[in-house]
Amino acid sequence: MASKRDYYEVLGVARGASDRDISNAYRKLAIRFHPDSNPGDADATAQFKEAAEAYEVLSDSAKRARYDQYGHAGLDGQSGQGFDNMEDIFEAFGDIFGGMFGGGGSRRRRAHKGADIRCEIEVELAEAARGTKRAIEFSRHIRCDSCQGSGSRAGATPQRCNRCGGQGRVVQSAGILRVQTTCPTCQGAGTIISDPCSSCSGQRFTKKRVSIEAQIPAGIDDGMHIALRGEGEPSPDGGPAGDCYCRVAVKAHPLFQRDGNDLFLQMPITYTQAVLGAKLEVPTLDGRDQLQVPAGTQSGEIFRIRTQGMPNPRGGPRGDLLVQAYVEVPKKLTPQQEKLLRDLAQLEHAEVTPQRKTFLEKLRDYFVSHEDNHHTAGA
Repeated sequence: MASKRDYYEVLGVARGASDRDISNAYRKLAIRFHPDSNPGDADATAQFKEAAEAYEVLSDSAKRARYDQYGHAGLDGQSGQGFDNMEDIFEAFGDIFGGMFGGGGSRRRRAHKGADIRCEIEVELAEAARGTKRAIEFSRHIRCDSCQGSGSRAGATPQRCNRCGGQGRVVQSAGILRVQTTCPTCQGAGTIISDPCSSCSGQRFTKKRVSIEAQIPAGIDDGMHIALRGEGEPSPDGGPAGDCYCRVAVKAHPLFQRDGNDLFLQMPITYTQAVLGAKLEVPTLDGRDQLQVPAGTQSGEIFRIRTQGMPNPRGGPRGDLLVQAYVEVPKKLTPQQEKLLRDLAQLEHAEVTPQRKTFLEKLRDYFVSHEDNHHTAGA
């Protein structure tokens, strides 16, 4: 089976396209490839359904976020409803399609979902590791208390929209096509507010700062989003409220760096600990742990402490703690330390190890060769 095309490529929009750009691109493709204007053209019908599938995903904030991060594999079968006929597509996307290609005028006008809201919250690495509850604050609109959401001053009655005759939609002709769209005058309400409420200026909603307690899942990574269903903007015509998508920013930690589900820690050790070996106390997000550094440890060597990293937010095993040991050279020495190190230096000079001897021999040969070449060139 052929692999699916990229949804942004299908609609011909950039990955950062706005919701309006995506809707407009889908509308154009729907008109271009609709079977009514391409009778008997199976390829046009296939492209019509492909565009509907792409719009289904990219017009939904949650599905679009998963698709942006993981591609088709991240949708878990939720992409592409496998529309059996054109009526399925009209029913699914009536808000953008309207009464396109006839027959739509008899459909019941579909209530619109409220707009989604985006916000951000910052958490500590330890909070991200264990999970926590946090109050998320953001602004959204609520129904105006003065007019109870009618938009009109008390005692005033909205007037029927003259442009659409109270239907909320108007029909436009484009060649052989008849496209039914939302009335631009009343925005689909069918009525016009002639005497607006002084509190909301006829908008029916006022803005308010709200605080919602949300569960931060254990293992969440920097840049991931939490979806708060139904906590977005209210619907303009009685439909469901939108959602709130909160981006989580994880603060940098003074000790640990994160790499996926693993944590990375740089641990200084002394020269004697590196040479002789030592048992060291190592910090973790859960407290203290022990690390056995073997004799002869080289500076930069990495040791792995299992399951002391971050939980996996999607399930699966917990990450590890990677400890990189590096030899810390003291800038100041006591007289006794200096004497001991000088004695050690004498021993190292007198008893050259085979590895060091090989290096010294190579160094001697290099200088001899260099001096011979210099004399030859000067002769």
